[in-house]
Amino acid sequence: MADADSSFNASSVDLNNTPLVDIICYLNGSGNAYDNRLGLHIASIFVILVVSTAVTFFPVLATRIRRLKIPLSAYLFARYFGAGVIIATAFVHLLDPAYAAIGPSTCVGLTGGWSTYSWPPAIALSSAMIIFLVDFIAEYYVEKRYGLVHAEVENIITDASGANGNGTHGAHGSHLHLHSADQDDRPKGARRAPAAVRSEKFDSDLEELTHLTGDSEEIHRAFQSQISAFLVLEFGVIFHSVIIGLNLGVAGGSDFNTLFPVLVFHQSFEGLGIGARLSVIPIPTRWRWLPWALCLAYGLTTPISIAIGLGLHNTYSGSSYTANVVSGVLDSVSAGILIYTGLVEMLARDFLFNPHRTNNKKRLALMLVSLYLGCGIMALVGRWA
Repeated sequence: MADADSSFNASSVDLNNTPLVDIICYLNGSGNAYDNRLGLHIASIFVILVVSTAVTFFPVLATRIRRLKIPLSAYLFARYFGAGVIIATAFVHLLDPAYAAIGPSTCVGLTGGWSTYSWPPAIALSSAMIIFLVDFIAEYYVEKRYGLVHAEVENIITDASGANGNGTHGAHGSHLHLHSADQDDRPKGARRAPAAVRSEKFDSDLEELTHLTGDSEEIHRAFQSQISAFLVLEFGVIFHSVIIGLNLGVAGGSDFNTLFPVLVFHQSFEGLGIGARLSVIPIPTRWRWLPWALCLAYGLTTPISIAIGLGLHNTYSGSSYTANVVSGVLDSVSAGILIYTGLVEMLARDFLFNPHRTNNKKRLALMLVSLYLGCGIMALVGRWA
């Protein structure tokens, strides 16, 4: 079936004989509500650009600019608030809109092959499993290249400290130190302490954060292990940012009045999640420009999309059949990416399988409260956008 049945006449509808799908597709494809408030739309471009970009850069600045002296508590709040935002984005801001675009009760979901299966969860599942495969291959490659031996599951369960008889880390520690949360409190230039004294160092109150950088073998293998998963995460968020930017560019009236301020928070919270994840990836010296470029890429995506939407306001309709197919598929793909990244890369590795996780109860409480706060607020924002 095409965008709608070409024989459908909206001025003369026989409700007894006209297929419901024709009516739904006609109503969905009724154009956009752009109202020629060009000044406000242009203002939205710059407001979202400045605010979302600044928030995205904050966690990266906290770990790389020592003279800023950003308190550890502020950084941890931003980092775990951002993790909660990523998880809420996956379920509330991506999977739910995917159902609204190509789900069983939509114009798309009632036509052709789309009507034979519930596609949003299937696409999200496929996306998550593909990302798992990419992540696994990346880590397998790093292990083989640098001669690391992956620990057996029994060792992870029975040897929580990851230390062997001589007080140094075995395979479990060697593998897991490639991941993000191990670097929370490590002072610049400090060597890893024995397991017996490391908890004291990780529970100390530091006035500023430093980031592991340089050209050591440890940094290179950590970078190679983590960067592929992060790039996939950012691309997943960017897909979503393009769609909502286009929709804001052609929105008008009360829709624009609601959508604009909500998207300022929406994009800022997502940017915080992106920056928080990026801030804990060790970066070799020759790639030191990469974090700044990736933060800027996210910050520019939605403003550019808004500008494109403005340019296409006479022809683009976010509710058309084609737009629904594109946005529904991209949202489903992005949902799978963020579900895997949020639950595995951010939660499981930081809280459950991190041998250097802090035992400081106040710090753990801050991390968990920040996580749930980010998740809850971002889910609430989904009420409007």
